[in-house]
Amino acid sequence: MAFPHIGPMEIGLILVIVLIVFGVGRLPQVGGALGKSIREFRKARSGEEDKDKDKDVAESREAKADDKS
Repeated sequence: MAFPHIGPMEIGLILVIVLIVFGVGRLPQVGGALGKSIREFRKARSGEEDKDKDKDVAESREAKADDKS
């Protein structure tokens, strides 16, 4: 399923709807919460990748040690 192209008119419409729903006063709070959520998601995702890399490095070291013996 292909998504349609999102142009400037669609982005403007989305922003207007967000302003109507949340109001100008709460918009900074919503933006901050959204930014925090994105940062936590990226941090968690990169943490999982780091764990996978560490595991792969440890396994390759063990394999090299077994080959030398």
